[in-house]
Order: sequence, then structure tokens, then C-alpha cells
Amino acid sequence: MLVFQCEDSLEGIFTGIYNAYEQKSRPEDTMMSLNEELFLFAEYQTVRPDAEKTLKVIRTLQNRFGEEDYHHICLALSTPEPMKAQAVYQTVSLGLRYSGAVKGHLFDNLANDYVNKAFTLGRTAGNENCHMRGFVRFQELESGILYSKISPKNNLLTFLMEHFADRLPVENFVLHDEGRGLFGVHPAGKQWYLLSGAEVCTEADRFRLSERELHYQELFRYFCHKIAIKDRENLKLQRNMLPLRFREYMVEFNKQLNIG
Repeated sequence: MLVFQCEDSLEGIFTGIYNAYEQKSRPEDTMMSLNEELFLFAEYQTVRPDAEKTLKVIRTLQNRFGEEDYHHICLALSTPEPMKAQAVYQTVSLGLRYSGAVKGHLFDNLANDYVNKAFTLGRTAGNENCHMRGFVRFQELESGILYSKISPKNNLLTFLMEHFADRLPVENFVLHDEGRGLFGVHPAGKQWYLLSGAEVCTEADRFRLSERELHYQELFRYFCHKIAIKDRENLKLQRNMLPLRFREYMVEFNKQLNIG
């Protein structure tokens, strides 16, 4: 067995897939690994992420399987699941064996364990991505920058940045993935980019909200409090529609009301 030990990133895993095809490795004798797990009688290769190889794999996936299936693959690779690299590699290998166009049908064979795993991971991450789009709360800083702190289970920052860059193109905003120490930065009218590092996180702790933001937050919490109907309260339904783990980062839940 040939084991490609990849970095846990889209670039690292796509480079591993490229290397496997470049070496004409048989999928049934190939493993994409994200950890240092050892296998008997296996040959190991350390994969160094390569931007050029990654772009070639991306173009192949988009041209062969279509944008929707490619997006689903990327969502699957955003999860913390250790077996995601192997599941995606085997799913792609199976799809490439087909002759003719197979756009939109990469995940048809759910009876296959790897295809099923990749599909399930992508769907799970996609569901959280949809939740995050609705639950993200931006706050205005003293500088006028819009700032939001999140902590999703899956690494969804790039997906969320694409979404909000499309909807807030003329705003300066920052999305802060607190759990991973990552920042998505969008300068008004320009291309967004990612930042990471302890120094950036330390600087973020100094962000101060504008007086206008504090005033409107208080009004919004008061509004949410006043429209609630005590006799119609259904905590179980609330938790189904809005899981507790999202509420820490939502304005309407993070402080007590100070309005009479």
C-alpha cells in the first residue's frame, strides 16, 4: 500500500490526489492520510502542498464533475473528520473511471462507502454553512469596520467570506473564526483575504464597538424581548431552530437588557 501523508488543508489533499495520479497509483492500493497512522508493509510519501498542482486538480474537478459537485467536495474537506481525504480521493477516483460527461452525478453511487462518507460530510458542513449565513451578527467598531466573531465546527470561513463579500461589496468587514484563530478580511470594493496568527488575535481583543452600535444593540435586544409571547414559549423548538452553540455570538443573547 502507498500512503500519502497530507496536510489537513484543501491544498494539501488536492496535491496528494495529484501526486497519486501522476505516479499512476492504483486507488485500491492507495491511502490519503492526514495523520501519522502506521500500516503494515506500507510505503509512505510526505506531501508538500503545491499551488500549481492544486489548481490543476480544481480545474479537473470543475470541468469533469461540475461546479455543484466540486463545491460539495470542498465542503466535505472543511470538516474535522480524519477519513475525509481518503473518502474524497476514492470518490473522485471512482468518478473519473466513468466514460463521458458525469457532471452532477459524482455522488450518485451512495452504496459505495467512500462516496457515502464524502456525501455525508459535505451535507453536514453545508447545513452548518447555511445556518452560519443566517446567524452571523456583524457589529460596527469605532473605526467603522463591521466585525463578527464565529466558531463553527467545520472550517467554513472561506465559504462565508464568499457569501458576505457578494452581499456587502462596499463594506469593510472582518469575520473572525475564534476557534481556529483565522480572520477573513474584506476591504471595501476589493478582494478579500485570510489572516492568521497570535498577534492578530491579540489585536482583535482590543476592538471597541461604536456608541451607535451599542445603542442599536440595546434596542434590538429590547425588541426581541418585547415581541416574545410568554404563553407560546417552546424551548425545545427554539433549540431545534437555533442551536445553543450559536447563541454565544448573537447580539440578542449576549447581554442582559438595560432598558426599562
